[in-house]
Amino acid sequence: MFPLTATGISVFQINVGKLCNQTCRHCHVEAGPDRKERMTRETAELCMGALAKTAIPTVDITGGAPELNANFRYLVERSRELGRRVMDRSNLTVLLLPSQAGLAEFLAHHQVEIVASLPYFLEQQTDSQRGTGVFSKSIEAIRMLNALGYGAPGSGLTLDFVFNPAGAFLPPAQHAIEADFRRELRRRYGIEFNSLFALANVPIGRFRDFLEASGNYEHYMARLLQAYNPVAAAGVMCRYTLSIGWDGALYDCDFNQMLGLETNHGAPAHIRDFSLETLDRRQIVTGQHCYACTAGGGSSCTGASVK
Repeated sequence: MFPLTATGISVFQINVGKLCNQTCRHCHVEAGPDRKERMTRETAELCMGALAKTAIPTVDITGGAPELNANFRYLVERSRELGRRVMDRSNLTVLLLPSQAGLAEFLAHHQVEIVASLPYFLEQQTDSQRGTGVFSKSIEAIRMLNALGYGAPGSGLTLDFVFNPAGAFLPPAQHAIEADFRRELRRRYGIEFNSLFALANVPIGRFRDFLEASGNYEHYMARLLQAYNPVAAAGVMCRYTLSIGWDGALYDCDFNQMLGLETNHGAPAHIRDFSLETLDRRQIVTGQHCYACTAGGGSSCTGASVK
């Protein structure tokens, strides 16, 4: 397995910056309303120019709250013009902001897949991680999306949720927690969705700060090491994903991006120098934080890597 190498790029992930309308305790990006890092139109156009030269099927737009970037709709529209599948990593509450009127309808019109962070199906657990009132706003946003057809069989509008544990422990089996979410959200709120992705928290950013402040960092790292799964390691997302930062810098994954670990070993480090041939077979930059993606069933941007 080592050195870890790419197996080709099937996900073109664009992080448009750290601006967000929320300040979540577990956020590895350390996003918030006061962050100034934002992708410019020039960099967004470089991203789309590079994408157009490839057949990479999926564009994954993330942040921060990606919808708050002035170039978000351009990235969606251009990616769809190029015939690519588009994913929006949404915090849900952004859909209710007055400045984002019509956003949900825009996403539905372009058949954008929504991957929404929803820590739990109970208010107390969600608000403790993401802020008072976030849960009720999230439920309101989900109902709005359901009314547009998101989560409905045959609609072509995909709504997935992301679950992260609230503390220093690993997520339960993905199929089990998905069944719990589906049952409880349907029973309590009449909500429908497609899939749930269960991710282990990566010990960086605010989550690392929490681990260190609570005296759990060493314990959590030991837990990740003990749960190492070579099958999960073989399917880690960095092997098929290219992550582009708000300033155009290239990374093997979003977590490396937050640590400033750019692509290396001879691979281009900026989108202006994009070379699919080189990046397709690049050597991956790794570190101790990578054990979060190889523990148990594994973690990726689409949930467990071992189904």
